[in-house]
Amino acid sequence: MKHLPLNPQLFINNRQRFIKELKPNSIAIFNSNDEVSSNGDAIYRFVQNSDLYWLTGIEQEDTMLILFPNNPDPKYREVLVLVRPNEMKEKWDGKRLRANEATAISGIEKIVWLDSLEALLQPWIHLADTIYLNTNENDRKSVLLETRDYRFAKQMRERYPLHNYERSARITKKLRAIKTAEEVEVMKTAIDITEKAFRRVLGFIQPGVMEYEIEAEIVHEFLRNRSKGEAYGSIIASGDRARTLHYVSNNQECKDGELVLMDFGANYASYAADLTRTVPVNGKFTKRQKEVYNACLHLHKYAASILKPGISIIDYTERVGDEATKQFVKIGLLSEADVKNEDAENRAYRKYLYHGISHHLGIDVHDLGTRTEPIQAGMLFTVEPGIYIEEEEMGIRIENNFWITDNGNIDLMKNIPIEADDIEQLMKR
Repeated sequence: MKHLPLNPQLFINNRQRFIKELKPNSIAIFNSNDEVSSNGDAIYRFVQNSDLYWLTGIEQEDTMLILFPNNPDPKYREVLVLVRPNEMKEKWDGKRLRANEATAISGIEKIVWLDSLEALLQPWIHLADTIYLNTNENDRKSVLLETRDYRFAKQMRERYPLHNYERSARITKKLRAIKTAEEVEVMKTAIDITEKAFRRVLGFIQPGVMEYEIEAEIVHEFLRNRSKGEAYGSIIASGDRARTLHYVSNNQECKDGELVLMDFGANYASYAADLTRTVPVNGKFTKRQKEVYNACLHLHKYAASILKPGISIIDYTERVGDEATKQFVKIGLLSEADVKNEDAENRAYRKYLYHGISHHLGIDVHDLGTRTEPIQAGMLFTVEPGIYIEEEEMGIRIENNFWITDNGNIDLMKNIPIEADDIEQLMKR
């Protein structure tokens, strides 16, 4: 790992929160993600299962976590399963965790090697009444692959058909949405690194630079500050390409008079930051660009002002849509007739703002959390309105990360320049 060691209490607390949600005499089993082949004999860079990481802090492949609070033998009530270190494999792929190292990371005392698990697991299963198994229940999941979690669930049901089965994801979805203070501290580090990258590129951008050169500056700053790298594929979109929400080609020239939309965030200790800023390539907004930028900034501030405990994402989005309608009339994008005659199912403002305003953020960039129930204290969201004008070949988006508290919300990116004048001044400097 590149990051500094985290306090294992973060993961100890997460496990304690999860265990409190289990039914009596239950065992919960979590698996790491697969190592996935790409082409030839190569594999994609390994990414740990987010739930397993949230509970243990372990980023190594072939890892399992077994939680059995009612195990008659106290030392086996939480067990971390690791692949046994192998001298030959380590010569090729690098060092694997030793038991004491895994304990230091996770706070789990009992370490079991994967090749010795079978003899232990079966008696534990026989003692339990309910088995909790994990699957991916992120609402945004779109690809149905039979991952290790699904294969394991199938095997368990075939082998132990008379047990009661429950979904761990129902618990982790609820718990992971509420960030602890320890988690937020890690995310603040990711945000601090992201701020450094943004300030760096403000002094680098000028007419003639390529989008990928800006991306390179960002990634350089991430890595030199102990980040794992990008939390997601950076979007560096100049000119009309800024209207493509997930533009990742990043291969065009940034030209004089254009804006460049940059959506990027550092991954630190597997937690994500998510920032978007839109800046003038030549360092100076035109009158029209600033007008649209300030309208977007107004929406950003308005959205942040109402993102509080008790409001639902649906109501929140509707209210931001009402404010967007007013702003779009003000800057000449919509007429009063457009608004009067709009389709309630496809409101007029959607022509220029065609995405959601906020999403949960955490270990995953689009993190687990409800989109229908009221927002609760502890949740952490992006706020990212945008304005996309096809006829003007312009796209502007502004995004910060907010931690919700009982007293409102905290802008974790408040130190990152956001006002148009401040951006111009920094670019001039």
